Amino acid sequence: MPEAPARIRLDKWLWHARFAKSRSVAAGLVSGGHVRVNGQKAQKTAQPVGPGDVLTIALGAGVRVVRVLAIGVRRGPAPEAQTLYEDLTEPAAPSPSAPAQTAPVYENRHGDGGRPTKRDRRKIAAVRSGELE
Repeated sequence: MPEAPARIRLDKWLWHARFAKSRSVAAGLVSGGHVRVNGQKAQKTAQPVGPGDVLTIALGAGVRVVRVLAIGVRRGPAPEAQTLYEDLTEPAAPSPSAPAQTAPVYENRHGDGGRPTKRDRRKIAAVRSGELE
């Protein structure tokens, strides 16, 4: 197995650690200004990163802060990719305005509150189509 280099290109590391689906997407993140290395905006996709560097990555609606622990030699499965970094992002607290997600409860003739029976589904369809008004 080949030895891992001491440092690696930023876009390649983002791809190895599965923060991007492809190298070109990773390069787009860097060139778009969505990645910071040790608090400084990454200037180029070939910027070298190594163990100990702290990356701040703006992904979607959130921001991830990770510390590079290792340099990968390949883009492996997700469990292997997660060993390349330590996640420093604070877990988001659930917002009080968001209601808890619950499964819908149906009343059926068995009274167990589970899935509606075929007879119940026919009644629901009749009400929705306006037949029982």
